[in-house]
Amino acid sequence: MAVIDVLNIEGQQVAQADLPDAVFNVPVKSHVLHEVVTMQLANRRNAHPQVKHRGDVAGSTRKLYKQKGTGRARRGDIKSPLLRGGGVIFGPDGRTYDYQVPKKVRRLALKMALSSKFQENALIVLDGFDLSEIKTRRFVNALKALNLKSALIITEAKNDHLERSSRNVPKVKVLRSEGLNVYDVLKYDTLVLLQPAIKVIEGRLIS
Repeated sequence: MAVIDVLNIEGQQVAQADLPDAVFNVPVKSHVLHEVVTMQLANRRNAHPQVKHRGDVAGSTRKLYKQKGTGRARRGDIKSPLLRGGGVIFGPDGRTYDYQVPKKVRRLALKMALSSKFQENALIVLDGFDLSEIKTRRFVNALKALNLKSALIITEAKNDHLERSSRNVPKVKVLRSEGLNVYDVLKYDTLVLLQPAIKVIEGRLIS
């Protein structure tokens, strides 16, 4: 197992922690990370254009005039696609971009993302991040002490004071361990793990 220093929110070393090699020391393959990140971004897309066909347009179904004897073209109701305000004939009917890659690949990619942060010395472990009150200033001061500008902070459970103190700080995101994902790990420069979250992540990725 790899060993990493455990810091407090003042940036001082207080202990050391073991990181399981099966999670934090996996060979990194960029094509696997690319595949999973592409899947995540595709699943986040919300582009679903959809038009109204003649059955969807509000209006009477009364025939506008009689079928024969007028010398005009045959005409149905006012919702005809040939009339202004009528339905659309061949417009888009909605589309979803969602797709999935195998669960084993997603799990492997998350291990690779965590390993890449450890190998790049962009991983910090904290003994805790307890704030006595919801105060953005205290949170920002802690980031300055840790020399963090772009960071993803992973907690083992709900931490209301931390989550609400950080939500207005740019380039910083607080996630619970169950929400850990490849895209967010790679997006931020530094990954910050609270020490209790290591066991939770290990149980999720090794079991």
